[in-house]
Amino acid sequence: MSLLCLNSLHEIAPAAWDALLPRQQPFLRHAFLSSLEDSGSLGEGSGWQAAHRVLCDAQGRALAALPTYRKQHSYGEYVFDMAWADACHRAGIAYYPKLLGAVPFSPVAGPRLLGNAAAANLLLAELEVELAAQSLSGLHINFTEAGDDAVLAQRQGWLARDGCQFHWFNRGYRDFQDFLDALTSRKRKQLRKEREQVAGQGIEFTWHQGSELTEADWDFVYACYANTYHVRGRAPYLTREFFSLLAARMPEAIRLVFARAAGQPLAMAFSLVDGDTFYGRYWGCLDDFDRLHFETCFYQGIEFAIGAGLQRFDAGAQGEHKLIRGFEPVLTRSWHYLLHPGLRAAVADFLEQERAGVRAYMEEARSLLPYRCDGV
Repeated sequence: MSLLCLNSLHEIAPAAWDALLPRQQPFLRHAFLSSLEDSGSLGEGSGWQAAHRVLCDAQGRALAALPTYRKQHSYGEYVFDMAWADACHRAGIAYYPKLLGAVPFSPVAGPRLLGNAAAANLLLAELEVELAAQSLSGLHINFTEAGDDAVLAQRQGWLARDGCQFHWFNRGYRDFQDFLDALTSRKRKQLRKEREQVAGQGIEFTWHQGSELTEADWDFVYACYANTYHVRGRAPYLTREFFSLLAARMPEAIRLVFARAAGQPLAMAFSLVDGDTFYGRYWGCLDDFDRLHFETCFYQGIEFAIGAGLQRFDAGAQGEHKLIRGFEPVLTRSWHYLLHPGLRAAVADFLEQERAGVRAYMEEARSLLPYRCDGV
């Protein structure tokens, strides 16, 4: 067997890569990852260099894979290790470059060790040996699922890190009103009032699939997306070309909602879907409108998920503002393999303390959920 390092996803056929996926989650598909590369969202100058690992048999058939990137910083990961890097800098230890197994700019849990578990174990064993020769400080795998966790937990030297996100779950609701009826009276009134405030401004919403959108639509989408970064004095991660490439390569997975007034677009929310999950990704607005963010990003998404029979709404990172709108705390996990023994020991101690804090935070969050105790 041989472990290959691919500097571009185009070095493997889309069908061969996608055949390793346990399910067609959009973020791991060849179409999504290659669109990031081809659009210039990754690559030279970005601090993200594709270095995908693929384990092949003697006939060159892919048995396992890990989407990996050589990183020169920790931005765009949503599992924050800047404090570790700062401690290394002060101690004279090189933290960058490091190797990251993840979907860039996408804090979405999913399979990372692609292929069967035995082949994935062989891939990891080869990669652990390779790190020092490549002058890498370690390997980090973010937002894993249970299958990956089972493999990584059995390997020596790997440290688990817990995190928390907030997801909405469809409890068989017939419509949005049925969902509201599951909330306490006070929260039900709050959500209804927020929706009425948006409607009172004459704002209406239209939903579209990727194949229905024009390049002019994508110009507006990108202007809104980029504005969310510009108002914070930051450069957007994604380029304009990314959206056009993705629309051409996997339009069936794209869902876009436009907020309009008097026929003119005001805001948008870009999402992806798979068989049972709605993934809210990017939002943007070119002006300020009261409560428009909550309506466009959350209430429209919940209403869409109910109508489409989807079971889960993953709205991304961050969360207290989602909690009072019915999004429940969900445990996330990442794994870290650090070569420097002193750094590994210090991080292990930190993670033990952090883990207790994350679990306590999640328990407190559950106590604040807006659902009625009687379940009616």
